[in-house]
Amino acid sequence: MNARRAATGTGADTNTDTSTGTDIGIGTGRDRWEAGDATRRAVLGDEHVDRAVAESTPFTADFQEFITTYAWGEIWTRPGLDRRTRSCVTLAMLAALGHEHELGMHVRAALRIGLTEEEIKEVLLQTAIYAGVPAANRAFAVARAALESGRDEEDGNDRTG
Repeated sequence: MNARRAATGTGADTNTDTSTGTDIGIGTGRDRWEAGDATRRAVLGDEHVDRAVAESTPFTADFQEFITTYAWGEIWTRPGLDRRTRSCVTLAMLAALGHEHELGMHVRAALRIGLTEEEIKEVLLQTAIYAGVPAANRAFAVARAALESGRDEEDGNDRTG
């Protein structure tokens, strides 16, 4: 059992909390990672995921495993919300918390999974009311840059290199 699984009390090859015997989710840890990897790739794109994996180091590798297994394999794969709704929630939360780098990435991901620019705009307007105008003002600037970047990539004119 690796250190992370030992710390969380999960069996290395099971989906059972070893301290209580409780089922903690779908499939094995490997199944959750594979489901997470597939979902992460569907939402963020192969290029982004491949780059994140290639840039991982011994220091960051456990974090990559963690987000793939839990954020993407446990939360994004749950049946209670579809990906479009999860994307809207994610955009609102990232905007409210001022996580600009992640917001830009998730704006591009929202387009990839079928949200329109109009829907993204509505999410950010909703965010302005509940998280504050300054947060939404900055979020609109980040989203505009991400949307323009996406249009440049479609035209074959990727200014980011």
